[in-house]
Order: sequence, then structure tokens, then C-alpha cells
Amino acid sequence: MVGVVPLSVAKERAQDANLDLVLISPNPDNPVTRIMDYGRYVFEQAKRDKEAKRNQKTTSVKEVQLKLTTEEHDLGYKTKNAIRFLEDGDRVKVVIRFRGREMAYTNRGFEVMEKFAEGCGEIAEVDRAPRVEGRNMVMFLAPKKEKK
Repeated sequence: MVGVVPLSVAKERAQDANLDLVLISPNPDNPVTRIMDYGRYVFEQAKRDKEAKRNQKTTSVKEVQLKLTTEEHDLGYKTKNAIRFLEDGDRVKVVIRFRGREMAYTNRGFEVMEKFAEGCGEIAEVDRAPRVEGRNMVMFLAPKKEKK
């Protein structure tokens, strides 16, 4: 903290120290500058950004497709796969596709979705409740938040 210094003096001090004079705040009433090695600053900033990006957890959406006529064993197998996806930290999109006259039995689709959600109940919570979108019924499951 040097205080108010004329621009020429600040430039001279930066040259004497073999550093750069960097404008921090371009406020016309009171501009703030800093004497520093700008190349090193940019390098360290890039390094911090890269480290933050490396530690970032990316989540993706995995999809599981069902039918109204999906048998018990197949439903269990698809539930097991969904649980594996949820344990990896991914969200799961559960889709039931209604074909032909199955559109008249959307209430059975809600039952299948409820059964699927119960199968994943220990590790997942319903992120978006089942709803009909055209000929499909869609529900999203997300991994349960860990209580700390």
C-alpha cells in the first residue's frame, strides 16, 4: 500500500523493480494499479482454473427404457442397472413407451414407475415425478443426498 502516486512515478517504480504496472480498477476518479509480474499472475490463474476443473464432478443422465409388459425379472435387471448408475453419481431417466392401444392404460404405467422407484428407493429419490409426454411417460431419479 503506497497510496496516491502520480502515473509517471508508478511507471518508474515498476521499471526499477523489473515488473509490470497492472490496472486493477479502471475507475476514472481513482484508478487502482498494482506492480506485479503479469505473466506469472496469468500462469498461476490458469493453473488454479485447471485445478478447479479437475476437481469438478460431472453428472450425466443415463436412460432406462421400460414397457408396460416388462416382466418381473427384466424389471429387476433394469433396476439393478439403474442402481449402478446412481451409485456412480449419475441421474437416471426412466422412460415407458406406450405403443398402439397401450395409451389407454397410462394408469398402469404409473404403477410400473412406482414399482421401479421403490426398487431404487434405498439409493435414489424421485427428482421429477412420472408424467406423460406424448406417447412416453418420463420420470427422473437422482442419487440421495448424504446427510452430514
